[in-house]
Parts: sequence; C-alpha cells; structure tokens
Amino acid sequence: MAQPVHNYLIFETAAGFCGIAWNAVGITRFQLPTKKAEDTERLLLLRRLVAGEPAHPTPEIGEVVAAVRRYFSGEEVDFSDIKLDLEGQDPFFKRIYAAARGLGWGQTTTYGALAKELGVGPEAARDVGQAMAKNPVALIIPCHRVLAAGGKVGGFSAPGGSTSKIRMLELEGVHLGPPEPAQQSLF
Repeated sequence: MAQPVHNYLIFETAAGFCGIAWNAVGITRFQLPTKKAEDTERLLLLRRLVAGEPAHPTPEIGEVVAAVRRYFSGEEVDFSDIKLDLEGQDPFFKRIYAAARGLGWGQTTTYGALAKELGVGPEAARDVGQAMAKNPVALIIPCHRVLAAGGKVGGFSAPGGSTSKIRMLELEGVHLGPPEPAQQSLF
C-alpha cells in the first residue's frame, strides 16, 4: 500500500524558517525554525515525511502559520485546539502528547510530573522524554515546556538543541537558571 502524500509549506518567522505538513485529517508534522529555508525543507522531508509535496496552505493551515509567526514574535498563542493527525504514533505516546497539549503559555512541567499525571510511575519519565524527542509536531505539542527533574532544561532534539528550548521558554516569560540576587553588593 502506498504511503499517503502530505502537503507541506516552508515559511519564514522572526526565529527563522519553519515547516508544516498536513493531510485531510490535520497537521502531521512541524519543523521548528532553522536559518535557511533549504535546511528546514531538508529536515522536514528527510526526518519527518515519507512523501511530501509543496502546496498552498488551506485556510486552516494558513491560520496555524499566522499563529506560529505570532508565537515567534513573542505573542501569546494557544495551539491546543489545532487538529492533528498522529496516526502511526505509539498509543502511550499519544496519551503523553495529549497531556502535554494541556500546558499553556509559560507553564512548564517535568518528565516525571507528566508521567505521574498519566497515572504511571516515575520510571515512565524516560518514556515521556522519548515521546518528547519523537514529537512530530513540536511547538503545537509543546515539548519545550517539559523539563528534566529539578526544572533543568533537559534535551531538545530541534535545531539549536537546548538553546532553542531556552529561547522558546524565554519568549513565554519562563527563565531557567539562577535567580537574580535580591540585593546588590555594596562593593
């Protein structure tokens, strides 16, 4: 049986070039920004799509593209109602993704807390981390809001790695790192 063809679009944001792929059901893939359109297209096609054809966005996809542009310009955006097609994903990963979609702008959690929310033990934190690493629609499923134990950044498989994760969180007003001193030294 032939693989379905996905439509895709590469578009520019304040953070670089993103890629989005969709089918009749919903969004199937999203590529976080890179500096060059060619790099985004290569990453989207090589790592994310079996078959893809460039296309003009549907009105719904056009709205998502506009929302992504607003997001990377620092505007609060809610992606939780966007229609996705996660067909072929592991059933437990789908549960993890649904829970992660409940994290709003500027909210974070940890891999372990997300596992606990799903009613599984802390040993499943590793599974949560694997699901985040394999997230086919990063940003729309906000894997950048899921941190390692103790609020540490943890890994991030997007271009730029953990630096990109930190920048996305900073856009949302989340600052990871040592707190500012309460008072300045006199010397």
